[in-house]
Amino acid sequence: MRNVHTRRLGVHRLIMLVTMATGASAAVAGPIADAYRSQADRIIDAALTSDDAYTKLQHLCDDIGHRICGSEALDRAIEWASAELRKDGMSNVHTEPVEVIRWVRGNESCEMVAPRRQPLVMLALGKSVGTPPDGITAPVVVVADEDELEKLGDGAKGKIVLFNNPMPPYDSEKGSGYGHTVRFRTNGARLAAEKGAVACLVRSVTAHSLRTPHTGTMNYKDAPVQIPAAAVTVEDAETIDRMTKRGIEVVLNIKMDAKNHGPAMSANVVGELRGSTHPEQIVVIGGHIDSWDVGQGAHDDGGGCIMALASVKLLKDLGLQPKRTIRVVLWTGEEIGLFGGKQYAKDHADELANHVAAMESDSGAFAPKGYGVDCKDESRMKAAADQLRDIMTLMEKIGATDVSEGHGAPDVSPLQPEGVIVMGHEVEGSKYFDYHHTPADTMDKVNPLELKQNVAMMATMAYILADMPQRLGEKD
Repeated sequence: MRNVHTRRLGVHRLIMLVTMATGASAAVAGPIADAYRSQADRIIDAALTSDDAYTKLQHLCDDIGHRICGSEALDRAIEWASAELRKDGMSNVHTEPVEVIRWVRGNESCEMVAPRRQPLVMLALGKSVGTPPDGITAPVVVVADEDELEKLGDGAKGKIVLFNNPMPPYDSEKGSGYGHTVRFRTNGARLAAEKGAVACLVRSVTAHSLRTPHTGTMNYKDAPVQIPAAAVTVEDAETIDRMTKRGIEVVLNIKMDAKNHGPAMSANVVGELRGSTHPEQIVVIGGHIDSWDVGQGAHDDGGGCIMALASVKLLKDLGLQPKRTIRVVLWTGEEIGLFGGKQYAKDHADELANHVAAMESDSGAFAPKGYGVDCKDESRMKAAADQLRDIMTLMEKIGATDVSEGHGAPDVSPLQPEGVIVMGHEVEGSKYFDYHHTPADTMDKVNPLELKQNVAMMATMAYILADMPQRLGEKD
């Protein structure tokens, strides 16, 4: 969810518009699109009439459920995905061990005990420590940001610090603002502990709330004192803020059984649609198979995993074998620390020079929009972007034509410093952070037609990148 996720489509579109204004041409059909129009039409038409992706997502979400790192449910999901790849006729299906962190939420509660009693809705943040059995009872001080915390001086000592920093409404040009606002979820506990606070609460990182809390990972780094950290809803954060601004002391009791249980073993799932001519050259597609322990992880990132599984099955069923290999990778441990993505880069270091491209979908399964692209070599990135704009003209019928430069996706990001061209599968983003890391990230939030359209975009892109004469980012 990408935690490090800077998947803001509005910003990406703005970058693309600026690029076009400074001399780059708009996307027009070119030699790649002309060569692959008939295959693209076949892939898209087949994807739009197939229920395979939705059926697979139902099993992952309804039958297995949420899949937090180190859990039995994640193990079941890994086994199921491997079995699906084998059943669908993929080659070289296997799992690759990844050491992860096992963090368990346990029971938790938050209650206002003064000036009146009222239960508040709360979710502990991933990797947070817990409280003593009786909890922590203390007054709350509310700050909007780091400057206000600094101005408190000793005012946070012995208190619960609440960071009430609003995430701005989604803007079609500027995007969501998630990357800027999420810093309090990540760093708030460490900052508050430095001022003597006994616990840290953060306003859930969302612009729209129906009293739904949003969890996510946090990081103590090398902090000498570790205090419990949790997210409260937008509504409860606003209530506490209004009361304290009127001079009313708000006292909370927080109870959290949260505990880090140390290292655990998990695995990345790998399967391939082998190439006919250059099987050693690889196009990676995938998503992260773990999720948080609330909701079902339908958009984050069940949808991304299922797009990849359904894409290779679709190509196999259509008898479309590309010249290069399409490798499905379902990464583990993304939510708790990008463990699977980092391990994949290490495990496959010797063959990264043969990675033609690596794409991940981790922005939800909303209406597809296009791709972001990044590469350590800027000239290759720009050449790749031009080729992608050509290819995207084939997807106008599903409303997906965007290409932007300078960003990829979380689990493929460790490949970027090694020279691999990385790509982010991008979707319409106005609703993603309504459900992100919440109990509301469930199957019913996924539109079946939009899921089919995403499969159409991913399958078409993967096939063309794996089959076209030149490698992505290289001239003819």
